[in-house]
Amino acid sequence: MTDKTPDNKPSCEQIIDILPDPFVVIDKDYRIIAANHAYQRQYDCSADDITGRYCYEVSHHTDTPCSQHGEHCPLEEVFASRTPTQVMHVHYDKEGKEEYVQLQASPIFSANNEVMYMGEYINVLSPTRSEENLLVGQSPVFLRLTSLLQRVAPSQSTVLLLGESGVGKERVAEYIHQYSVRPDAPFVVVDCGTLGENLIESELFGYEKGAFTGATSRKIGLFEAANGGTLFIDEIGELPLQLQTKLLRVLESGSIRRIGGNDYIKVNVRVIAATNCDMQDMVASGKFRQDLYYRLSAFPVQIPPLRAHKDDIVALAENFLHHMPEGSRHVPLSADVIAKLMGYDYPGNIRELRNILERAVILACDDILREDHIVLEPPTFYSPHAAAEAREISLPITTQSNLINRKGRLSPSTVMQALEETGGHRARASRLLGVSERTLYRYIQRMR
Repeated sequence: MTDKTPDNKPSCEQIIDILPDPFVVIDKDYRIIAANHAYQRQYDCSADDITGRYCYEVSHHTDTPCSQHGEHCPLEEVFASRTPTQVMHVHYDKEGKEEYVQLQASPIFSANNEVMYMGEYINVLSPTRSEENLLVGQSPVFLRLTSLLQRVAPSQSTVLLLGESGVGKERVAEYIHQYSVRPDAPFVVVDCGTLGENLIESELFGYEKGAFTGATSRKIGLFEAANGGTLFIDEIGELPLQLQTKLLRVLESGSIRRIGGNDYIKVNVRVIAATNCDMQDMVASGKFRQDLYYRLSAFPVQIPPLRAHKDDIVALAENFLHHMPEGSRHVPLSADVIAKLMGYDYPGNIRELRNILERAVILACDDILREDHIVLEPPTFYSPHAAAEAREISLPITTQSNLINRKGRLSPSTVMQALEETGGHRARASRLLGVSERTLYRYIQRMR
C-alpha cells in the first residue's frame, strides 16, 4: 500500500463537515478558525465571511466577549482548565431571534500538549413552551442570574431558590427544568403554603387504600407523579418538622413510602425548592432542620428583586402585554408610561408589575394606554407599621384573630373573609393572610 502524502489528508473543514449540527473551531483570541456547513447555515454566512471573525460577534451580536455580559464563557474556561466544559447560552439565529443553545466545548492540543484551539459543538434547543419566554431580560443582573441557571440546569443538583415574594421563583424553576436533561418529563408543583400537615404528607408521598379513614383507594403522591422529571416544592419553609425528616430521607435514599404502605418505591426526581424566608434564621431558631437545609442548598440561587434590575421593566412589561387579551395593541409603550413604570420600586416585584399592566389594559379599554392608566400602590401601603395600623383600624376583631393569627394555614373561610375585606383585591388579601399572591391564587383554584 502506498503511503499517503500530507496533501491527501482531509482538511479540518472536511472533517467537521461530517458533523450534522453546528461546530466551530475558535482560537484563544475569540477568532473563528473554521466552521462547518451546519454552523454557516445556522448563522447565515459563508466560510469566507465567517473565518477570522469574533465568535461573540457572530452568535451574540455584541462587540465584547460574552463573559463581559454576565454569561459563562466556555472559551475562557477551556483555555484556563484545559478540560472540556458544557454551558447554556442565548444566541441569535440568522433572523436575529433569540435561541437557547447547549454548548459542548473541548480543547484542541498541539504536539507540545498546549491548548491551541477550542472545538465547540452547538445543540440548538427547542423549548416546549416556545410560545412564551420563561424568563425575560437583558440587564447585567438578569444575565448573571441566567448564567448561574445555565450552569446548574444540565446537572442533577438540588437547587434552592431564594428571594422575595413575586420575583418569579416558579418561572425560574420551570427554566431550570426546561433546559435540564429531562425537559420532556413531568414538571410537578407542590405549594406547602396552601396545605395542612396531613395534606402535605399525602400529597407528596401518596397513600395506600385503607391507610386512614376516607382512604378508599390508593393515591399516587407527587414524588411518584414527578418520576423522571422535576418536583418543585414552593414555600419549603412551611414544611412541618416531621415531614422535613421524611423529605431528607427521600433526598438521600431516592425512595419513598406511601402512607400506610410497607414497601419503599424508588423514584428518580430532581428537587427544586423555593422560599422567601430567611432559611438560616429558621435553622438557628430550630424551625428548619440544619441537615435538610444543607441538602437542599447544594446550589442556592438568590433571585434579585425587580428594583435591582429596573432595566428589564420595559421588556417584561411588553412581554406581559403580548400575552394578555387585547394587550399587544398597546406595544410599544409610550415614553410617559415607561417613565411612570420605571419610577416605581415594585415591592410586589414582577408579579406586581404584571398585575399593574393587567389593570391598565382593563382601564384603557379601547383607548390608548396612557400614564393615568398605570395605577401604583402608595408607598405607605407597604410600610409594615402602616399596614399593621390600617388592619387594627379597619378590620373587625374576627378578621384580625382569624387571618393574622392563623399560624400559616389557609382555610376557605379565612380566604373568603380576606377577599371580602379587601374588595376582591388578591394582592392585598394575600398580604393580609401573610402568604404570597401565588399561594393565594393556587388555593382559590383548589376551592373551585
